[in-house]
Amino acid sequence: MRTRRGLCYPRVMNMCVENNNRVVKRRKVEPAGDQAGCRKRFKTSPEIPGGCDFFDALPDDLVLCILRKLSFTASSPADFVSVLITCKRLNGLGVNSLVLSRASQKMLAVKAKNWSESAHRFLKLCADSGNVEACYTLGMIRFYCLQNRGSGASLMAKAAISSHASALYSLAVIQFNGSGGSKNDKDLRAGVALCARAAFLGHVDALRELGHCLQDGYGVKQNIAEGRRFLVQANARELAIVLAANPSAIVPRSWLTCNPHRQPGGTGCPLLSDFGCNVPAPEAHPANRFLSDWFSGRTEAVTGTDLRLCSHSGCGRPETRRHEFRRCSVCGAVNYCSRACQALDWKLRHKAECAPVERWADEDVENEGNNGDDMQHDGDEDVNGDEIMEES
Repeated sequence: MRTRRGLCYPRVMNMCVENNNRVVKRRKVEPAGDQAGCRKRFKTSPEIPGGCDFFDALPDDLVLCILRKLSFTASSPADFVSVLITCKRLNGLGVNSLVLSRASQKMLAVKAKNWSESAHRFLKLCADSGNVEACYTLGMIRFYCLQNRGSGASLMAKAAISSHASALYSLAVIQFNGSGGSKNDKDLRAGVALCARAAFLGHVDALRELGHCLQDGYGVKQNIAEGRRFLVQANARELAIVLAANPSAIVPRSWLTCNPHRQPGGTGCPLLSDFGCNVPAPEAHPANRFLSDWFSGRTEAVTGTDLRLCSHSGCGRPETRRHEFRRCSVCGAVNYCSRACQALDWKLRHKAECAPVERWADEDVENEGNNGDDMQHDGDEDVNGDEIMEES
């Protein structure tokens, strides 16, 4: 019988050796066929002393199938990298396009503190293999962190073509703000269309953004009733996601109890508390966590150029030009890239911190050349928490 490399399996012979009047059986390996005159020794497996390496006998297709499953179920990049560094064969097969195309969101969750050229090349390799999650993550990093606007936008567009909901919503935010260009590059109708597509795919923030656009008539004909319906539907979807991730048998009773005096900064979801629920806040996407960590450790990269970050902690997006984001017209202390981020941060934190102050000292400077349009943000269903967001 021949191996995958075309070699014959060695023949094993039992030899009896007398040792102190005892008969001891030993196994002798004889080369077969053309291997008799070869000086090269067989590789031995540590688990099977004296035997051949059965891992090398496994076909490549089987190893690729195992690695593909591992890349899809890995909970962190370290889980996958630790396998690749085991041997040359795994290192070579691990970067196969069949394996990288199935890489999960958690496996591609590179941390900002660990960012390097090798991490960049790995994400690029995954994106070239057709992994839409890698296209979106690398697109966000290039567009906002590395300031490579064209390449980042094209990667996000590639993911959006494959119906990646987060990529569609990110492109909508770019269209709403004219990110990477001037104020005249805004395309509100395109932003609304992208939001509608992302909302259809189940993106909660996109549905919330679309509801606010309909309420305010921002990029679309105003329809207050329809906008309110979308906002309520966004809360219902958020609750459904949480309950799907946590079976009803182990759902704490505290999640379903009303908490009208919830303290800011708590662990409950700020929007669902309006409907008598207090559930954990949804986890931010790894790309947004990367942006938050990247700019929190590089504050001078933003403040040195008078650019501001979105005040919602789960966003991490920075301005690409001065006065791109809108700020609260009541206190002027917070800035938001979108209405969805404003609604989330209002209920989560800013509602308890916002206090009326005198008009900002630099109002004339910051509003120079702008139309000063005001937008109504009502914090979803909280009618007493209305907040005006002014375009700076």
